[in-house]
Amino acid sequence: MFKNLKNDFPASVVVFFVALPLCLGIALASGAPLFSGLIAGIVGGIVVGGLSGSSLGVSGPAAGLSAIVLVAISTLGGYENLLVAVVLGGVIQLLFGVLKAGIIGYYFPSSVIKGMLTGIGIIIILKQIPHFFGYDSDPEGDWAFFQVDGKNTFTEIGQIFDSISPGATVIAFVAMFILILWDAVLSKKGKIFKLVQGPLVAVVLGILYFVFTQDSETWGISSDHLVKVPVPDDFESFIGQFTFPNFSVITQPQIWITAFTIALVASLETLLCVEATDKLDPKKRTTPTNRELFAQGAGNIISGMIGGLPVTQVIVRSSANIQSGGQTKMSAIIHGFLLLISVILVPNVLNLIPLSVLAAVLFLVGYKLAKPSTFKRMWVLGWKQFIPFIITVLGIVFADLLVGISLGLAVGIVVILIKNYQNSHFLHIVREEETGLDVVKMRLAEEVTFINKGAILKELNNLHENSYLEIDVRKTRYLDQDIIEILDDFSFRAKDKNINVKIISERGNIENPSSYEQFFNQEKKDKFKVSA
Repeated sequence: MFKNLKNDFPASVVVFFVALPLCLGIALASGAPLFSGLIAGIVGGIVVGGLSGSSLGVSGPAAGLSAIVLVAISTLGGYENLLVAVVLGGVIQLLFGVLKAGIIGYYFPSSVIKGMLTGIGIIIILKQIPHFFGYDSDPEGDWAFFQVDGKNTFTEIGQIFDSISPGATVIAFVAMFILILWDAVLSKKGKIFKLVQGPLVAVVLGILYFVFTQDSETWGISSDHLVKVPVPDDFESFIGQFTFPNFSVITQPQIWITAFTIALVASLETLLCVEATDKLDPKKRTTPTNRELFAQGAGNIISGMIGGLPVTQVIVRSSANIQSGGQTKMSAIIHGFLLLISVILVPNVLNLIPLSVLAAVLFLVGYKLAKPSTFKRMWVLGWKQFIPFIITVLGIVFADLLVGISLGLAVGIVVILIKNYQNSHFLHIVREEETGLDVVKMRLAEEVTFINKGAILKELNNLHENSYLEIDVRKTRYLDQDIIEILDDFSFRAKDKNINVKIISERGNIENPSSYEQFFNQEKKDKFKVSA
């Protein structure tokens, strides 16, 4: 891990600046203490990063769990009771790892994963527009369409024109210029520009701007538009920020229901992000998903034990890591240590960072996830790829991550069913010149199930009188009982329409069998004897 430190350390700094406002914002959106978000970020970086097999994934508090946490705090009777559910959720995730449930992550279509990345990119852009102009009524980390401040994503953007902060806007544009210049030009000019990342320069300039303009009523930035890290007065008050679980409520059924909900949602989000991160990885490495569930479970146990929010792997931080040139999981671990060191040693300095500068950093992360070229490519690939992709994007933007993924997956399954319907058989019609009869040659696929029933039935019903049908099942390894039954039913209609049927199989040919069920059942027995 250490041989790539020259790439991992600069990337970890960028991830740190991306993670900082999100940790605080997600805690605020969850109705939890602000420090709980930082704990989750630190644990996600150091503990999960150390145990995980993901090279580039970064874990921390997730926006997808904020609504669950918000409701659970009130229904369970307090934050200390919620922490019990977080710990138990971690234990359940360890069990998921033992049961090798991580394999679920491999069953999400590529079009849905690409839709997830694009949808999250669009959300980042839309959510950062108000912060970019100094309108910070909705906390960072609230990704839901219907926001905790009572507005939605679009009405929030509409409000910025009445609440623009000139100072925050100016430094946001300066930061954006620096980020684009660094990314497009300076990073290619020398090693120093790769070692010192653009976001670090933008943040330092943002702090300097705030310090030198704080006396200006017009161009200054008020404290409402700055990062708000809790600042303890002494070591005792620092320790007092940690909250510990109330295990006396562990026998309550609602605690276990919440724990299972957290474990299930956190595991699904993690597996989705693992799949997406692996796709973004320039080296195309594959993350061991069961090990990832172990790492996430351990992280949630530790986070819950010391007062942190539940953690998952998160695509915003992971993609920022990749975009900044991270090479190994060392970047995720270092970002966790940076969070820990900064909240202990320099919380006052962190509280000088304008949120609009961090919005500019996130804005660029979002754009790289949702480039227009992605839409063009998915369109070119055809409707079978584009429709699940765009449904996933819309679902994520107008609802949330899991809703978008579920809709995209449902559409993807429908596409598969349609293709199965179309590909159940190959049909070839030949007219014999001597007899003038239509010879219809139907070759069945390797596996024919009830899904293919409609397509085959349609072809049988379309046969003309006096036709000759050849059904080739030599390549068929599985023939569903539903298909056999419709062939038996068709035999009666075939007699009325004077249609002759010939079955071509591995054990020979037969014309107009008296019972298709008897014939195919014997076919199954013969194949079993051969394989035995």
